[in-house]
Amino acid sequence: MKRLFIVILLIAVAKPFEAQHISEHPRVQEATNLLDLWIDAQIAYEQIPGAAVAVVHDQELIWSAGYGFANVEGGVRSTPRTRYSICSISKLFTSIAVLQQRDEGKLRLDDPLREHLPWFNIANTHPEAGNATIVGVLTHSSGLPRESSHPYWTAPNFEFPSREEIIDGLSRQETLYPTSTYFQYSNLGLTLAGEVAAIVSNTTYESLIRDRILEPLGLTSTTTEMPAELWGNQLAVGYSAITREGIRKRLPLFQARGISPAAGYASTVEDLGRFASWQFRTLDGTEENILSRNTLREMHRVHWVDPDFQGHWGLGFSTWRSDDKTFVGHGGSCPGYRSHLALQIDDKVATAFATNALGVGAQLYTSRAYDIMAPAISAAIEGRGKEDLTEDQVPDWTLYTGTYGGSFGGETAMLVWEGELVGVTFPTTDPLASITRLQHIDGHIFRRIRDDDTLGEAYMFQIEGGEATSFVRHSNRYERSK
Repeated sequence: MKRLFIVILLIAVAKPFEAQHISEHPRVQEATNLLDLWIDAQIAYEQIPGAAVAVVHDQELIWSAGYGFANVEGGVRSTPRTRYSICSISKLFTSIAVLQQRDEGKLRLDDPLREHLPWFNIANTHPEAGNATIVGVLTHSSGLPRESSHPYWTAPNFEFPSREEIIDGLSRQETLYPTSTYFQYSNLGLTLAGEVAAIVSNTTYESLIRDRILEPLGLTSTTTEMPAELWGNQLAVGYSAITREGIRKRLPLFQARGISPAAGYASTVEDLGRFASWQFRTLDGTEENILSRNTLREMHRVHWVDPDFQGHWGLGFSTWRSDDKTFVGHGGSCPGYRSHLALQIDDKVATAFATNALGVGAQLYTSRAYDIMAPAISAAIEGRGKEDLTEDQVPDWTLYTGTYGGSFGGETAMLVWEGELVGVTFPTTDPLASITRLQHIDGHIFRRIRDDDTLGEAYMFQIEGGEATSFVRHSNRYERSK
């Protein structure tokens, strides 16, 4: 079966799993298999040109994979080392650079932007509320408009302004809200934050980020602009959302130019995983070469809550709650690309996703990756699973694993999950909710386990030449396709 890991639960070897790679634990391999199958199906059903995903636990890259094509026309496959625009994830690096300068005493977060940017002459429509500050732009509560006075999100050319054009355009702009009143996401604001960091450090923005963040962390595939010389090979080509005609259009390479501090970076999911691992190290107090532990914790904490309690933001970091857990990270959306990075600090699990297509919910993929992988990683750390069984006690269901077509479209993947044979129906936005548990009855016959643990209909597998070729359910046949 394409992209299927054969998972056989065996007795654990003498060495405990905390002394091994967590990725080798049977539960983690099961979870990796399910995640891999689901993303592979999503890529096909959603007609996504290419994508990459990575899962990190603390300092270990648990798993990474590429799907589809970085360049459809050129036949270039996507890999975990393919570079994508990460767009607004760029803001995290800019925010870190600002906090570095704060910690060195070169600025204060409550400093007005005008104090460090003498050319900052945007009209303040609410002077009684005060001026836009550094903390305001980091939390998107400065009152500044969302964009510079240039139409750079406009197709087909997506012409971003230079630094000089942004500065010149400020005199023709005005603030949108009183400062510290509402959340208003602002690419202009984070662009100006990058300008502040560069000016107070007496260097260029690119040099500051390279010398103080990227090189110390070994992020060799991350750049503050799109590497044009790699476009179509190591740098993925971007594509549009699906049109009414059912196609995705190839988009030209864009460069964010002066907007680079807010949206210009390119990276890989594996570099984003390294970036997450650095944060886990820093929060543990084992490394403080980029930021101190307290400063990073300060950035992760909520610093802004909108009056309706719907918007929460840290210093540069987006923060959100899901199933009683707090996550930090950021998403990105630029012409032809979507991306997302999510960190769950308590579990030390991070997930990264990038694709070269618009109209794709990138956060769905990081969320599902966490939902599938985090419990398995926890089981591996705690030594839970089937490792207490001897080899002859562990059922081997691999004869039946594979993908089977449906009579009305879609497909059912048979795989091993928590030691049982299960079926997962694709396409689905929630593979865990689509799991059907099966209980072995006799020979090649299984029955569905209902939610109340009683048994439902039978699944009868047909075996030919030592392989499962189909199964029958409710008198209907489902042929194996992979």
